[in-house]
Amino acid sequence: MLSRLAEVLVPAAGRLTVTTDTRAALVPGSIVAANHTSLADPAVVLAALHRLGAEPVVMAAAGLWRVPLLRRALAGGGHIPVHRYDRRAARCLDLAEAALGEGRLVLLYGEGGLPPRTDVAESPPLAFRSGLARLAERTGAPVVPVGQAGARRLASGSAVKQFAGLTTAPLRRPALHVHVGAPVLLSGDLPARTAQARAAVTAAWRTAAARLGEWPASRPRRPAPPQHGPRRSPGSDAPGGLARLR
Repeated sequence: MLSRLAEVLVPAAGRLTVTTDTRAALVPGSIVAANHTSLADPAVVLAALHRLGAEPVVMAAAGLWRVPLLRRALAGGGHIPVHRYDRRAARCLDLAEAALGEGRLVLLYGEGGLPPRTDVAESPPLAFRSGLARLAERTGAPVVPVGQAGARRLASGSAVKQFAGLTTAPLRRPALHVHVGAPVLLSGDLPARTAQARAAVTAAWRTAAARLGEWPASRPRRPAPPQHGPRRSPGSDAPGGLARLR
């Protein structure tokens, strides 16, 4: 139900396009890992996966079950509430393992939250928590990396800006893109597996961002042209390269 709802709502709010790696495969029992940049991106990812014939179980913040419009869809679809910093936190991995064992796809976000920036620009995935790697180790499931870009154009920044973005989206219809990468089998110790998952998701995100013509936030700036005027000594109060970086 949640995936079908996203497939209806997202195209009304933006222009969604989807691409896949030549080796991409949404095999039953796979972990689908996506980057998280906006409160709107789960809907964007679900709509894209639905186009590809997939309806995953979603691991989502437990607080969403308190939202009246979402509670029924989440509960009815067998989605998994994630209780952070709570004694119930470990149970979400048990539920995810059971869903994978039944041949379901499980969609989760490896990051611990949203990027701190308040504008609509893209931002690379933040550091991943260990839950994704631990779930992959317990189940042996492949990880399908998914990169989405454009969701920040639907909702980002303060609560007021997010409300304004969502309500004006049907008029603006911003471009949205989702790219599905090739499955990855994680290996090594926990930090290594976590790093592999983040690298794969970051690569998928870069592909999605490039499709929208975004300048990835982590891409190094070009060096400034040489100055032919008098050189300034260190500590000068004139604005320099470092002062302009944010």
